[in-house]
Amino acid sequence: MRDSWQKRIDRASELAARDEAVRPLLDAYGRLLVLQRDCYASLHAHSARLSGALERDLATVRACVPRILNEIARTGPPRLAEQARQMIDGGESAIDSMLLMGWRTPSDEHFFAKAVLQSYANCLATDGLHPIDRDLPRADNVCPFCGGAPQVSILHHAADTDGGGRELLCATCLTTWPFRRLLCARCGEEDERQLGYFHSPAYDHLRVDACDTCKHYLKSVDLTRLGRAVPIVDEVAGAPLDLWARERGYEKIELNLLGL
Repeated sequence: MRDSWQKRIDRASELAARDEAVRPLLDAYGRLLVLQRDCYASLHAHSARLSGALERDLATVRACVPRILNEIARTGPPRLAEQARQMIDGGESAIDSMLLMGWRTPSDEHFFAKAVLQSYANCLATDGLHPIDRDLPRADNVCPFCGGAPQVSILHHAADTDGGGRELLCATCLTTWPFRRLLCARCGEEDERQLGYFHSPAYDHLRVDACDTCKHYLKSVDLTRLGRAVPIVDEVAGAPLDLWARERGYEKIELNLLGL
């Protein structure tokens, strides 16, 4: 799984070098991925201490946080840098409150909690430790491992389905699960007349999947068009597609770590 983090970092660097328009986003994301990789590595090295209950795991998870806070305080955008400094000043109690709130009542606007908890939840998934203290709704459109919302849709070849297969990638633990291709990942709408798709030649392997019933969308990464894509990174690189969707009144199911 550590290789997966490095693969994301390398893909962010590759795409940043290729596309000047989104280079600042991808450079920033690449730096975050390095911090998350190191957090994951630290957690995995001490995985014998993890229980799957964050409150019991706080001491181990908390140890990853100061480096992330210090880096964001030093190099992050002004608003996040100020929040990082405030959390540093608040000490362990502020960090613990931030982590527990992000775990129990997740929000895609809680940047620091999401950045750390992605590494934590991904480590739990690697070791097969199911979260035992995350009381979230269970449904086909949320992650069967941790209950997280989908970040991105992944399209791929599937011999046993017409038109190929589809998976959703969890915004929390970064695992995937199968999901019907013609179905809104937010409200479950299956009427094709209510489901729309937007594709730009500039991003040949990406598209927006939008639902006119709930007015939500998420982006799909089509691995049949570009097999070397890394979905969670390529989704960030397709930021202009988010602008297209929002200008037309659609709300993203789950913002990515950069708030897009």
